[in-house]
Amino acid sequence: MADAVLTAAGVEDREAAIASRRRLISRIVIYGLLGLISIIYIVPFLVVFLNSFRTNEEIGQLGLISLPRSFRLDAWPTAWSDFCIGGQCDGVARYFWNSVAMVIPATFISTALGAINGYILSKWKFPGSEIVFGFMLLGVFMPGQIALLPWAFTLGQLGLANSVYGLILVHCIQGLSFTTLFFRNYYVSVPDDLLKAARIDGAGFWRIFWKIMIPLSPPIIIVTVIWQFTGIWNEYLFGVVLNSGSNQPITAALVALSMSGTSVRTYDVMSAAVLIGALPPLLVYFFGGKYFVRGLTQGAIK
Repeated sequence: MADAVLTAAGVEDREAAIASRRRLISRIVIYGLLGLISIIYIVPFLVVFLNSFRTNEEIGQLGLISLPRSFRLDAWPTAWSDFCIGGQCDGVARYFWNSVAMVIPATFISTALGAINGYILSKWKFPGSEIVFGFMLLGVFMPGQIALLPWAFTLGQLGLANSVYGLILVHCIQGLSFTTLFFRNYYVSVPDDLLKAARIDGAGFWRIFWKIMIPLSPPIIIVTVIWQFTGIWNEYLFGVVLNSGSNQPITAALVALSMSGTSVRTYDVMSAAVLIGALPPLLVYFFGGKYFVRGLTQGAIK
């Protein structure tokens, strides 16, 4: 009897050791693949980052992929205020502030309209509300190229062609499908009994919205703001087609900078300009990334 118990215990120990070894191997493989993918993604950023602190002569001698021998900041002020883009030698500053003036109002307006739409389509349903929601979802799957000609005509008729205000209008409308989807799916999880109790107490449409729905909405508001901010800031198509010259956002300026016809490539200044353009969305994700993931897990997308 004792021998059988010892044999069974030995078998269990061996099985436990094999299972532990398998888990260890699985972890090594998983973390190794994740580390490799992370390196693939981070290397281009590191190359651009390091080149922004090197001189153009050093880059020409040692190549683009090399550690800097010197640490210089000359490229950053040049890229900001002196570099020539499209025949104008005032750097990326003008285009950067165009993007700021565009992204802040467009983000908040589209988020506010999406919150109201989601509130109506989830808690104040009317005949045909599901059909309306279905049509709004078409904007999620519709490529932006389809809307170029209609938007060009509309902005021309409104007198907003080639202006930052026109891009604000475009991004508010283009982002409405996503913001409505986010808020509608989030508000569906709010108990209807909570709103019924508020209505019994005499609360109306707007009071319920401000006093009940908005205080429950910080997770989805953060998700939507981050989504809209990064999407609008990084958008290129509308900025380059609907605007021109000094009214374009920074994404259009960066592409024009990279496609300049000069024979000498100032890779140090170009790298600094790219980092200046990428800095706002990077900061948004750095400070709000954990809230973004937390908001998604609390019902932003179901």
